[in-house]
Amino acid sequence: MLLPIAVVQPFVGVLLWCWVSFMNPHRLVYGGIALAIPWAMSIFVATMIGCVVAKEPKRFPVNAVTMSIILFLVMISLSSCFAMAPWADVYQKWNLTFKAFFFLLVTASLLTTRERIHALVWVMVVSLAYFGIKGGAFTIIGGGANKVFGPSSSMIGDNNHLATALLVCLPLMNYLRTESKHRIIRVGFATSMILTLFSVVGSYSRGAFLAMGAMSFFLWLKTPNKLVSGIVIVALVAAAVAFMPEGWVERMQSIGNYQHDGSATGRLNIWHASWVMAQSRPFGAGFYGPYTQSVVDHFVSNVEARAVHSIWFEVMGEHGFVTFAVWIGIIISGIVHARRTVRLAKDVPELQWCVNLAKMAQVSTAAYCIGGSFLSLCYWDYYFTIVVIISAVYSYVKAEIAAPKRQQQGLAGSLSSRQLAVSGAELM
Repeated sequence: MLLPIAVVQPFVGVLLWCWVSFMNPHRLVYGGIALAIPWAMSIFVATMIGCVVAKEPKRFPVNAVTMSIILFLVMISLSSCFAMAPWADVYQKWNLTFKAFFFLLVTASLLTTRERIHALVWVMVVSLAYFGIKGGAFTIIGGGANKVFGPSSSMIGDNNHLATALLVCLPLMNYLRTESKHRIIRVGFATSMILTLFSVVGSYSRGAFLAMGAMSFFLWLKTPNKLVSGIVIVALVAAAVAFMPEGWVERMQSIGNYQHDGSATGRLNIWHASWVMAQSRPFGAGFYGPYTQSVVDHFVSNVEARAVHSIWFEVMGEHGFVTFAVWIGIIISGIVHARRTVRLAKDVPELQWCVNLAKMAQVSTAAYCIGGSFLSLCYWDYYFTIVVIISAVYSYVKAEIAAPKRQQQGLAGSLSSRQLAVSGAELM
């Protein structure tokens, strides 16, 4: 029912795209009918038609984030031309990645107001909070005995991926909690955050456990009342950890014994292979290079092809050092925009929501970078949508701060014209 609206109001298409991409609601429906419908393609087509024919406000922002994304799209297309894995696999991954990052540019063009920014943040939070609330309740009711997973056959279907995704989402939940005026909504978000924390712990993910510690520390740094927030954060994390059974504790303790862990050793080996791929070829091995045994054997011996489980080494191995630098540039651009937003808007009461959102985006970045160091989430558009949002917030802050200055300059110019007219009349 909302698809026709996307043709008239393409930003509705952006919200639909993000909801379907991040939550995968069609995978939660019983039966195969929902899976057979090309939801993403239908939304994409409707939104693109709307961008052409609708008169809805839109502008393409030329900034470091959008330019880096465009360059990244060019680079992954070039690397795909020289990919070593079977073309069918290469094309499938290129197609998914290209569409996801291209739609980031569409999103950036339509994020023109505060209301749109808030609407997109709400959709992103709701999309993952569903799994956080459900997984937290599942963990508490089951005594933490079973792992929490996401929607099957999705980017966050794996327990490790879901846990890190929830950690990236948690700061956005906190932002909506602090910005909400109604007490019942604030309490609801606080409860959701607690359940999401239990869901993260209930995933049994060791990488997410490390990311949770980093995220908690950065969240504490970005909160105004550090004494109270520090006590609350430590108490909640301690309660979640204390709740888990002995099997969970043993798994977390195995982090220090990675030399005897076959999974950890396999990751180190494929990281080395990815490094060699980047060293050997300007464009790396292409999509699915580290996943293809014949490709891995071309560069190193006695290493099993597998998922890289590292955002850093996957981009490096698949696309080479130059593309890796461009990809890093997108993240760094988001960090810079967040810092500049805080610096410009910290003394402007009307722009405090921008400051709070920028700070929470910084916390999400820490969770993504640390948790993603052990996961294959380098092309996850949820995080890069946060980067696009912060870029839009930074543009909004600059425009809001510049507006009074333009008004003052216009007033000064008007007064100068009047003074000249009066002086001319006196001379006459």
